[in-house]
Amino acid sequence: MIHFMPQTTTPEQARQAENAFRAEVRAYCEHDLPSHVRAKVQGNLFLTKEDNLDFLRSLATRGWVAGHWPRAFGGAEWTPLQRFVFEEESTRHGAPWLIPFGVNYVGPVIYTFGSKAQKDRFLPPILASEEWWAQGYSEPGAGSDLAGLKTRAVRHGDHYRVSGQKIWTSYVQWADWMFCLVRTSEEARPQQGISFLLIDMRSSGVRVQPIRTMDGCHHVNEVFLDDVRVPAENLVGEEGRGWTYAKFLLSNERILAAETGRSMRQLEHLKRLVREVPSSGVADRPAFERRVARIELALHALRAYCLAYARRMDASGPPGVEASIMKLRGSELQQQISEATLDWLGQAAIVYDPADVHADAARSPLGPQDASGAVREYLHGRASTIYGGSNEIQRNIISKAELGL
Repeated sequence: MIHFMPQTTTPEQARQAENAFRAEVRAYCEHDLPSHVRAKVQGNLFLTKEDNLDFLRSLATRGWVAGHWPRAFGGAEWTPLQRFVFEEESTRHGAPWLIPFGVNYVGPVIYTFGSKAQKDRFLPPILASEEWWAQGYSEPGAGSDLAGLKTRAVRHGDHYRVSGQKIWTSYVQWADWMFCLVRTSEEARPQQGISFLLIDMRSSGVRVQPIRTMDGCHHVNEVFLDDVRVPAENLVGEEGRGWTYAKFLLSNERILAAETGRSMRQLEHLKRLVREVPSSGVADRPAFERRVARIELALHALRAYCLAYARRMDASGPPGVEASIMKLRGSELQQQISEATLDWLGQAAIVYDPADVHADAARSPLGPQDASGAVREYLHGRASTIYGGSNEIQRNIISKAELGL
């Protein structure tokens, strides 16, 4: 493991350390990332739980499953810059999205706000990928406006009784546990009556209903909670402070949402198509190439912004409004790249069978073999401007924080 120089080093030493860490991540992708996982990612195919576990096991040999965690809890205590470099380089070179609900979301909430018993119980299985987590936030009437959630938790001595419904719950079909925002009080302001509970998915009264998204894949679900008994010891922090913990978690989510590495990989794929595959959908090639160039320039600008922020960010403090800016621009660029890719593919993008993206290798009935994967990337990517706080919410945050509106 390469650790960055302290901030007292010279700019040249810091640059050398950053480049050395980038090289280390690239070497991991080339030599240790499972080849079948890389092939699926590069073909934009759907990854199974076992695929994701193979990826995590390959990270574990280097201590990178939770590199940003403090060493006291089993992490490598990466700086924000190291974390950004890892995310960018790994996803650019074929690593999948590291499903974040345990490692990036509830883990940091538990080691920051949880009890010692909760840290001892939950952090080791997260690091070992032995227990999987899901996020129970959105509800049918409370998506971006989480203050409007209705799921109720009523205290009865040493436990809570939880009833309600969650929706758009990603990969809960694989989860052992769900961290959940619940309403424990109606007496205070809406945000002050919310608490943060850890719910065992094996509990009586928990029911999961799959939702097939427009790409034909099973990413998200509805979760029904019918008088579920949850031990009071599974309350994280203080009752009524769940909104504070949720904001802490969402800020961390938005830092990763720029996804510049993924955008770089998808843009490189688009440029390869333009070089090698004749288009049935583009009549004016020079105009299309200018379109691609504008996207590439915008991606360079976003990367520069993210790197500048990561280099100066204080890991001990909460992210600023910059996190909303990165989420906003990153998600829009992902959609622009996928839209341009389908425009170039033309007729090959018309025919889509979800079975093609559930295969072990890229295949498509028309055009290049990875055409179906490109269509799936486009369809699934429609959600990128919604999840993690919709882009409309991000604009509200930016206008309030930066413009005082």
